Amino acid sequence: MKKQNTPANDIEMIPARMNTQLPDTVLFNDLKALIGEARKRVAVAINTEVVTLYWQVGARIRTDILQNKRADYGKQVVANLAIRLTDEFGSGWDVKTLRHCLRIAETFSQEQIVSALRRQLSWTHLKTIMYQDSELKRSFYLEMCAIERWSTRELAEKIQGALYERTALSQKPEDLIKAELQKVHETGELTPDLIFKSSYILDFLGLKDTYSENDLENAILDEIQKFLKELGSDFAFLDRQMRFTVDGVDYKIDLLFYHRTLHRLIAVDLKLGKFLPAYEGQMRLYLRWLDKNERKAGEESPLGLILCSEGNTEHIEYMMLDDSNIRVAQYYTVLPDVELLKMKLQRAVTIAQNLLAERQISDKKSLQTELPEK
Repeated sequence: MKKQNTPANDIEMIPARMNTQLPDTVLFNDLKALIGEARKRVAVAINTEVVTLYWQVGARIRTDILQNKRADYGKQVVANLAIRLTDEFGSGWDVKTLRHCLRIAETFSQEQIVSALRRQLSWTHLKTIMYQDSELKRSFYLEMCAIERWSTRELAEKIQGALYERTALSQKPEDLIKAELQKVHETGELTPDLIFKSSYILDFLGLKDTYSENDLENAILDEIQKFLKELGSDFAFLDRQMRFTVDGVDYKIDLLFYHRTLHRLIAVDLKLGKFLPAYEGQMRLYLRWLDKNERKAGEESPLGLILCSEGNTEHIEYMMLDDSNIRVAQYYTVLPDVELLKMKLQRAVTIAQNLLAERQISDKKSLQTELPEK
């Protein structure tokens, strides 16, 4: 009798596989972390060497150029060095690179370079910052990059969006800006003037030419992620139309945020048209109510931001709101021209300088009045 094939007979015997089971998950994660940290340390070390070398190369070339009085010597020496260094070390030492080296040595002191490297700013960060057109602007972006930990892409976006020109700090007289930035450098802590801007660009909201405050608020909530990015890092959205009652009168705060670095509640009031003095009183009421009823232990006193569709800088400056916990800013629903922002900045700085001069004269007169007669 012929033996019948059974399913078992048809199946080929598969040799036992080697044990390919993944290592223990905890062990794998530990090794992954070790390798990742080592890579970071290597990247930091390489960046430190590259930036230090570029600064030293630039400083050495600069010393040689300054010793030679001929106007065309600098161009000649850079071009000749680029050819010889490329022959010796290969690509990477062209004229453009040597000009970058010269620029970093001209722009930053050795102390500034050491400080930037200690705070882990990359060559690309420094290369972007060193071409900004003023010392104050460079200092601003250096400090903000270090504290906010911006990527090189974020830094480029901030500069493209004229962040410095739109920051409240930039509207102060030069000596006050320097003092503020030095304080930030020493403490590593942000201040409201570094966080709040004089204008916010809300072109991503897609509003038509005519809109209401409610339309604006709804559009912001629809694009809350982009709005938070425009406000700056560390803002967290808490509430909208937050209602409260005082003496039987109902009030509502348009938008309420919390800032993690400042440890403060931030009330935002949206207004159409120019800033009016009555808005300040309204915001003060909001802030006092928040301070009494919503402020948690360990938090600083709340701050207020009044966003207006039209700017009237002089009016705001004369009310001296910078000395209070209220900030006023203009918002744009269409991307404005950078030159317009610069013009507004210059006007604001001029007003601030005039006010400072008036205060100094007033203080001097008061001091003379208080001095006893001989």
